[in-house]
Amino acid sequence: MTRIGWTSVFMAVVRREVALAMKQKGDVLTPLFFFVIVASLFPLGVGPEAKLLLRMAPGVLWVGALLAAMLSLQRLFSADHADGSLEQMALSGTPLTLLVMAKVLAHFLLSGLPLVLIAPVLGVQFGLDARALLVLTLSLLLGTPTLSLIGGIGAALTLGVRGGGVLLSLLTLPLYIPVLIFGAGAVEADAAGLGISAHFSLMGALLLLSCVFAPFAITTALRISLE
Repeated sequence: MTRIGWTSVFMAVVRREVALAMKQKGDVLTPLFFFVIVASLFPLGVGPEAKLLLRMAPGVLWVGALLAAMLSLQRLFSADHADGSLEQMALSGTPLTLLVMAKVLAHFLLSGLPLVLIAPVLGVQFGLDARALLVLTLSLLLGTPTLSLIGGIGAALTLGVRGGGVLLSLLTLPLYIPVLIFGAGAVEADAAGLGISAHFSLMGALLLLSCVFAPFAITTALRISLE
């Protein structure tokens, strides 16, 4: 198959995933509502002290986004596995790695991107200024695709396993820590008047490494799960 044909298949899989998700809007809205609730409860719980809220904001918003992104990971391959579509993908002439990348991209568009868009609104209640909100948005835009790629590995490894949700969390959370540190650290560094280029460079490196290695790791894990 030519590259043009592979591109068409790639986009067709992305459109299919988005269309299926739109039929079950609860699966898309649940992580978003979870993020909103978590981020909104902290200011109510700790009080209206401005300095404390400003200090907590990067960590709270990033942890909330990270946990919200995890909510939909278990469904990344489970539906296709249940109806046999995953086996057909593995046996098709299209490289499974390409199909995996399309599914991960769809996961980011449905789960990660809405979190990026809603984060500045939630950051206002913590008292973040316009520059801090911009840095927060950019850090999430760099970090959430990495979360989807790393989470895809965990979802593939736990496919069909009883209690896979708990195991998925145990596998992915330690791998999420560097993204969390550099993402929240970028906002904190900007607030302290320090440079943010190092944090963004490291997050970009993590995203690049994930884009290169995660699809092959996911493909290998899926083939093992299907055997």
